[in-house]
Amino acid sequence: MRRGVVTAGLAAGALLLTAGCSSGDGGSSGAGPSASASRTAVQGSSSPSAEETPPAKGTVEVVRTVAEGLNSPWGLAPLPEGGLLVASRDEGTITHVDESTGRKTEVGEVPGVSAAGEGGLLGLALSPDYASDHMVYAYLTSVSDNRIVRMIYDPKRPAGDRLGAPDTVFKGIPKGMIHNGGRIAFGPDGMLYVGTGESGDRGLAQDKESLGGKILRLTPEGEPAPGNPFPDSAVYSYGHRNVQGLAWDSEQRLFASEFGQNTWDELNAIKPGGNYGWPAAEGESDDSAYVNPIAEWHTDDASPSGIAYAEGSIWMAGLKGQRLWRIPLRGTEASADPQSFLQGDHGRLRTVVAAGGDRLWVTTSNTDGRGDPEKGDDRILELKVS
Repeated sequence: MRRGVVTAGLAAGALLLTAGCSSGDGGSSGAGPSASASRTAVQGSSSPSAEETPPAKGTVEVVRTVAEGLNSPWGLAPLPEGGLLVASRDEGTITHVDESTGRKTEVGEVPGVSAAGEGGLLGLALSPDYASDHMVYAYLTSVSDNRIVRMIYDPKRPAGDRLGAPDTVFKGIPKGMIHNGGRIAFGPDGMLYVGTGESGDRGLAQDKESLGGKILRLTPEGEPAPGNPFPDSAVYSYGHRNVQGLAWDSEQRLFASEFGQNTWDELNAIKPGGNYGWPAAEGESDDSAYVNPIAEWHTDDASPSGIAYAEGSIWMAGLKGQRLWRIPLRGTEASADPQSFLQGDHGRLRTVVAAGGDRLWVTTSNTDGRGDPEKGDDRILELKVS
């Protein structure tokens, strides 16, 4: 058990003085003001009256450890036939995990990965037509950029040789030692959504001609998706610092988590063409040109990474915060204050994936160079939530 463990869920609200880069993964440092651990925008509602609002308070139970002994796990993709594919950021490999036994089998190494700093083999996503094409998409850092490739996955081939040659479907996303983004997910519309970072060059976030500091929306072939807000552009929203989580609710509304710098991390409801303010705004702003977050946290309490939707709430992993946050929703607003769980129990938390019903898969991130690994790290946990 880790030192300083808090076993019960904690309501946000402790006063503290924050400092440092939210990411817990590199960046500039500095002191933020003393304020509450989180703030929410709960006024109003954009949801239909018939839409059920979850309880203000929820619960989290760690059902079991699914697997352990993983190195720098980042992307996580459940397979429809059973099993989980896990990307190792630093090794550039993909491992199959049997979720029943915890057995790990390396399926192959992804060529072209140049792992350094926060870059490497990052997000994974399955093709919308995976049942027929067996394509796995991966976001990776190369020697020149961040890019998206896809590979055929053949579980019948020998271990270590189950990935086909990668086909690059999209490239040219700015890379850096920090703020490489990396989360990818296919939306309910069958399009590929991509969270990018501004690679430490703040100005890229407001430059709609740049792919840095954006959420991108692409066809499965890597073209700008039909209906995007800017003509012939992959850009879906902009003004982001470093998008780390993407998830849709039951009404197909998109949410994204984002690292702040010194003061406020964010959970945002994403609007097509929306400007989320960075670098002019970190957290809530009085400037109507920017879309305000629906919830925000001091950087020591979150450093948000992956998110997932389950049981009427967004569940958000925290790296520096070493906890799991529950944000209950009413439409595209938080219906109550965020609630934290697992604080310090398992160290840094990186990726959260819905596992069906009231279950989540969560990965730890203690072997990424900024954690304090213990025996068995890193792990995949199965959680039961409400």
